[in-house]
Amino acid sequence: MPDISRRHTYATEVTWTGNRGPGTSTYRGYGRDHEITAPGLPVPPISGSSDPAFRGDSARWNPEQLLLAALSQCHMLSYLHVCTVAGVVVTSYTDRAEGTLQETADGGGHFTDALLRPRVEVASAAMVEAAAALHAEANRLCFIANSVDFPVRHEAEVTVAAGA
Repeated sequence: MPDISRRHTYATEVTWTGNRGPGTSTYRGYGRDHEITAPGLPVPPISGSSDPAFRGDSARWNPEQLLLAALSQCHMLSYLHVCTVAGVVVTSYTDRAEGTLQETADGGGHFTDALLRPRVEVASAAMVEAAAALHAEANRLCFIANSVDFPVRHEAEVTVAAGA
């Protein structure tokens, strides 16, 4: 039986704001705009829509981008944790992630893969090898990567901070 004291529950609220008057009476007649909030928490709302390919607003986040961002965030946070535990001092971290979604003939679709490209800077050359290897441990610990059914790959680059 799982340890209940280690269970975490999260809540979000999605509110559709795209009713242009007639609701969903026609497919082209409604907006895909919505807001994502975390009830009871003082975080700003996220303005969402669908991908422009699906009649959405390119100036708003879409669910596919948010899934990819969640994977990238989770990996980064897991990575910073395992580096701290291992004594690897990270001084900079940037990830330019990409994901691929394949539409299916029935109008659905699914992600086929995600590629994270973390660019990590560490405090000394002696940390580079460990810093590179710790991405595997971070992936193993990442809650979001462990929750998806497609591969999450990594092309990490580790450099040494200037002046180190």
